[in-house]
Amino acid sequence: MIENNHSNSTRTEFILIGFTDHPELKIILFVVFLTIYLITMVGNLGLVALIYMERRLHTPMYIFLGNLALMDSCCSCAITPKMLENFLSKDRMISLRECMAQFYFLCLAETADCFLLAAMAYDRYVAICRPLQYHTMMSKKLCIQMTTGAYIAGNLHSMIHIVFLFRLTFCGSHQINHFFCDVLPLFRLSCVDTYINELMIFIFSGSFQTFTITIVIISYIFILFTIFLMKSKEGRGKALSTCASHFLSVSIFYGSLLSMYIRPSSVKEGDKDILISVFYTVVIPLLNPFIYSLRNKVVINVMKKIIKKSRNRKNLKQFNLTLK
Repeated sequence: MIENNHSNSTRTEFILIGFTDHPELKIILFVVFLTIYLITMVGNLGLVALIYMERRLHTPMYIFLGNLALMDSCCSCAITPKMLENFLSKDRMISLRECMAQFYFLCLAETADCFLLAAMAYDRYVAICRPLQYHTMMSKKLCIQMTTGAYIAGNLHSMIHIVFLFRLTFCGSHQINHFFCDVLPLFRLSCVDTYINELMIFIFSGSFQTFTITIVIISYIFILFTIFLMKSKEGRGKALSTCASHFLSVSIFYGSLLSMYIRPSSVKEGDKDILISVFYTVVIPLLNPFIYSLRNKVVINVMKKIIKKSRNRKNLKQFNLTLK
């Protein structure tokens, strides 16, 4: 009875064994991923704060960008803290509820990112191809609706997969060959046939990614066509520079997601998933604020303005102290 009870209790707990092949590198990996996590959070939340505080940035493009940065922060918070804990922990245990929570917030962030990137592509299409109609076509109301729709789609997508996860039971090994609780490694531990779950991933993840990437591709076809028809080299270069950051971010993001969830062999593969997952859960949230900020003159000018103001205030305080 005691053994049976023990085996039943462990059915709701798992061991994350990702990054355990080289235990001597744990401290180095901890420092590296902690540094990445801190830079990611400062970069993304700093970008959100910058867009919120500066009225010049209260336009559709920057509103979408701010929400993208917020979702990147959500993705990083869902995955990295547990991974850092496991570098220093001996048991590396994670409960089924923690698994569900991790996957929920990850799925929410990644799905919302898909729709936000599509909205940003449409915004660039209107700005470049129909500049005279920009304020009419990209109204504040439409911007709010697009952003809200991205969050609704993210929540619905997450809840659908969470509900179908409850139909699974787990037996045998409880070791998850991953650094976080993703659905594909969980499928490998299931005693129940996961065909329905895999079908749901293929249908919903596939349809969401296909829909959003189609919007991106169509938008960029029109954008490139319009740019090539421009007579002014200066105007052509300016238009290309405004789209370059977004196109780079889209290519990296969709490339990693499609290779992870849509390829037919993804459920059966194990070690290959870890490298791809590190890319879209850790590297992309780190790169996005730099991709959009360093190539954006408006954001750089606003940052310089804020730094200059803070320096002036500091100098004024020091001057007042000397007078006293």
